[in-house]
Amino acid sequence: MTTAVDHYDRFLAEHYTWMLGGDLGALAAAQRALLAEWGVTPGAAGPLAVDLGCGPGHTSLALAELGFDPVLAVDLSRPLLDELATHAAGTPAVRTVQADVRTALPRLVRPGSAGAVVCLGDTLTQLPTRGDVAALFARVAAALAPEGTALFAYRDLTVPLTGTDRFLPIRATEDRIMTCFLEYPEDFNDYTVLVHDLIHRRGPSGDWTLHAHSYRTLRLAHDWVLEQFRVAGLRVTRQQTGPGGLRTVALTRA
Repeated sequence: MTTAVDHYDRFLAEHYTWMLGGDLGALAAAQRALLAEWGVTPGAAGPLAVDLGCGPGHTSLALAELGFDPVLAVDLSRPLLDELATHAAGTPAVRTVQADVRTALPRLVRPGSAGAVVCLGDTLTQLPTRGDVAALFARVAAALAPEGTALFAYRDLTVPLTGTDRFLPIRATEDRIMTCFLEYPEDFNDYTVLVHDLIHRRGPSGDWTLHAHSYRTLRLAHDWVLEQFRVAGLRVTRQQTGPGGLRTVALTRA
């Protein structure tokens, strides 16, 4: 078991785009529609956007397609940033930045200048501590322009899954199958979930090989997150609960 950063670099990065569907262009198009629906578009707040935990970059590409320029695509995973750089070769607005999302904003963004800051995927739950999550919210509030928009998405895993519900099918194709298994260890009580990613690969001979890797992720209660937004100076403008406990929240500066 390793940290989330090591998990992505050593194990998940090569599968990540495939895991999401395999077509980064189609993913970017779907994300562009989603961002527009949530009001994440350039306007009076200015054209600068920051994508925290950008991964392979479908959200960064979507932000650029919406008209944001520059789009700072921030991640610690060099393999994922290299993948994004390849796809963004014809999109100069996207600028990849290898940095820790916890500390990147004060270094990259002048206070009050960001038109949009997005933090999607599993980024929030992969921070080391809840204190890091609260501190990030404060940095996002400081970076946002007065009319800027922040958009967060994360999974609320505070209610333990039991039995076979702990096995989550991710994707299956002819030569690759991915399943995620969640474990709620007693040594961390209600603080973290132990995530096991299981990937079966079919070789040239037709035999299947299992590849497995594990890491811890935070359990963030939605009520707690909303309170930390308030403390940080962010005001909720819209929120939604989706399948699998996925919470999406749009905010502006209070």
